[in-house]
Amino acid sequence: MNLRPLASLLALLSLLGLKARAADLRIGLIGLDTSHVIAFTKTLNDPKAKDHVPGARVVAVFKGGSPDIPSSANRVEGFTRDLLKYPEIKLYDTVAELVKNVDAVMIESVDGRPHLQYARDVLPSGKPTFIDKPVGGSLRDSIAIYALAKKHNTPVFSSSSLRQAVQAALKDVKYGELRGATTFGPCEIEPTHPDLYWYGIHACEMLYTVMGTGCVTVQRTHTPNADVVTGVWGDGRVGTVRGNRATKGAYGLTVFGSTNVVSPEIKTGYAPLLRDVVKFFQTRIPPVSAEETLELMAFMEAADESKRRGGAPVKVADVVAANQPR
Repeated sequence: MNLRPLASLLALLSLLGLKARAADLRIGLIGLDTSHVIAFTKTLNDPKAKDHVPGARVVAVFKGGSPDIPSSANRVEGFTRDLLKYPEIKLYDTVAELVKNVDAVMIESVDGRPHLQYARDVLPSGKPTFIDKPVGGSLRDSIAIYALAKKHNTPVFSSSSLRQAVQAALKDVKYGELRGATTFGPCEIEPTHPDLYWYGIHACEMLYTVMGTGCVTVQRTHTPNADVVTGVWGDGRVGTVRGNRATKGAYGLTVFGSTNVVSPEIKTGYAPLLRDVVKFFQTRIPPVSAEETLELMAFMEAADESKRRGGAPVKVADVVAANQPR
C-alpha cells in the first residue's frame, strides 16, 4: 500500500491548521493576579478545552500585581508560571513591549487602581482593549479611561461575565413592559476599592443588563452582612441590588414586567463573555457602550456616597460631576 498520498494529505491538513491558528488575533494579557487569566487562556488557546472560543489566542503577558492586596500578591507568580507553560506565550517586562507584539489587549489586573496607567500605555496604540471589571479603581479613573479611549479613537469594552449570563437567562422570556428588577450576589469588600467595585459589581452589572441607563437617584442600606442598593430610573422604574456577605455566594435575578414576573436561573461561565470579547476584537465595535459602563460605575459610587450620608438618596448626576478628572 502506498502511504505517500495519505502522508501528503495529513501534512497539508496540518499546514492548513497551522495557518488557521496563525491567522488568530494575538492577545496580550496585562495583570496576572486573577484566575481569569488562567481560565481565559485555556478557553482561547486550547482547541480541546470545554467551550473553546476560536478566533484569538493569548501570546503575550505582563505580570503586574499589587503588593498591598494579598489576593493579588499571593497569586501573580503562580499564575505566571502556569501561563508560561504554553509555548506560544512570551512574558514581557514592560507594557509598551507587549503592546508592540499583539493585535488586541486584555487588562486583567484584579486591582482596578493600575488600570488607568495601563490604559495610558495601551490606548494610544489604537488596538482594541478589553478591561476586566472594574474599569478603574474609582469613578474618576473610569471616566478618564474612556476619555483617553475617545481621544485616541481606540475601542474599549468592559463587562462582568454576569452580563452574558443574564442575557442568556432572559433569551425568549416574555414579561411585557419592564417595570423593574432585583438582583443579588456576593459583595465582599476590599478596603482599597469603593465598596461595590470589588465584588458587588457583578450583581450591579446584572441589574444594568436588564434596566439599561437612566438611573437618577441611588439609596443604600448597609449592614455588616449585607447591602441593599435601590435605584430609581427617570421613567419611574425601580432597580434593586442586594449584596451578600457571610452567606452563600449565589447569584439571582427577578424581573418585574407588566404581564409577568420572572426569576430565571443564572448559569455562570466565561465562554459567552469571551465570544463577545473576540467578536469585539474582530469588529472593533463594543457590545456595551461607554455611557452604560460609566453609569454603572457612577451607580456604585453613588451607593458609597449614600452610605457616607447615612442612607440618604444621592443623585447620580451629582457624583458624576464631582468625579470629573482633574
